[in-house]
Amino acid sequence: MKTMIYMVFYSLFCGFLMFSFSHDHLLLTLMSLEFLVVTMFLLMTCYLMYWGLELYFLIIFLSFSVCEGSVGLSLLVCVIRGHGNDMISSLSLIQW
Repeated sequence: MKTMIYMVFYSLFCGFLMFSFSHDHLLLTLMSLEFLVVTMFLLMTCYLMYWGLELYFLIIFLSFSVCEGSVGLSLLVCVIRGHGNDMISSLSLIQW
């Protein structure tokens, strides 16, 4: 059990690194955020199952993460339609 939790923490750390270094494309940033959400889901599942608690909170967490993913994809589509690419460096706050 400890090995699995260490692996989840390692992947959470890798997800944070990937999020902090992938600031070129909006799609890469959104994918790293989704990786962090899945890793947090695994961490909460391990934690709740270890203590023998109910898993109803995970359903709420998954529904919020699906809503976050759909908002991110709609933002990506709006940016690509408006600017032609998903490069964050080509975006300007003045144009918004």
